[in-house]
Order: sequence, then structure tokens, then C-alpha cells
Amino acid sequence: MDVLFFIFAGVTAVAAALASIAIWAPRTTTVRVAAVLIASLFIPIAYVELTEMLGKPKPMSFEWLERSVDQAIVLGVSLHEGKAIYMWLRLDGAMEPRYYELPWRQKLAEKLEDAIEGAVARRSSVIITKPFARRNFEEWGELNVKIVPPPTPPLKRPLLPPQIFNPREFKI
Repeated sequence: MDVLFFIFAGVTAVAAALASIAIWAPRTTTVRVAAVLIASLFIPIAYVELTEMLGKPKPMSFEWLERSVDQAIVLGVSLHEGKAIYMWLRLDGAMEPRYYELPWRQKLAEKLEDAIEGAVARRSSVIITKPFARRNFEEWGELNVKIVPPPTPPLKRPLLPPQIFNPREFKI
């Protein structure tokens, strides 16, 4: 299952716990009803916010669950000069791509651009090793980027000579 489901379940459980505390608190009825209404409005607002975040890039420094990933394939890079670097990554062992945002660093942008151009020219892939290792902002230009050539296709087995049926030969 996706992590989003568990986050929403946790948010719902917290809202339900707060509503039950508010119900059993020694307050007036209007305060308790207001607390239940606020908690019941909190759940759909949290759902909308979680689903809205799905299409937006995640800051790379906020990646906590996948911090131990050894490598990631760069599927695409978009440079918004002076603002941010946006990257589509396929993490090691996953099929779905992830969308990340990095703070703008000229050195990193040039390195990524050169790597992407080199990979396109050689029909290769760009791989980042340890993409989520903790770094300070000055070290972002030293991201471990390498170009990996595509796998060689398997060699075809040699064709066998055609076999001709000989009716005079006794062969079953």
C-alpha cells in the first residue's frame, strides 16, 4: 500500500481522538459540539491537502522514508534558473517516478545538464548514487552523477541448418 493511506489514517485517528477528548471534557455543550464540528471538518481538509500535494515536487531534503536508497535513475531534469532544479527520479527498486525539488545551485545545474546531454548522445542513463545523503547547500554541486550505458542485448543463438526429411532414412 501507499504511504499516503497510512498518513491519512493517522490524521483521521488523531482527529477522532481529539474529538472524543472534546466530547468528554467538562465543558458546555456548545463548546463540545464546536470541537466535534471542527474535527469533522479537519478530516476532509487533510484529505484534500494530501491529494493536492501529490502533483507538487517534494524538496529533496524532506525525503525521510527513502533516505537509505543507494541510487536513482534520472528520468528528467527541469532547470528554473535562479529558483530551483526539478528532477524526476526512479528510485532503486521502484517503478513509479518521484518528483523532487532542489535549491538552485549553478554548479549542480551545469553538472546535471552536461550529464543529461552526454547520456542522450550515447543513448545511456544518468544515475545518482546516494541521492538523499545529508549534505549542506555548498556540497550540492558534488552530487554523485554518472552515465551508465544501456545493457547489451543478448546475442542471438546461431541458426541451425535446416533439416530435410529423407523418407529412405529410418529415423523416428
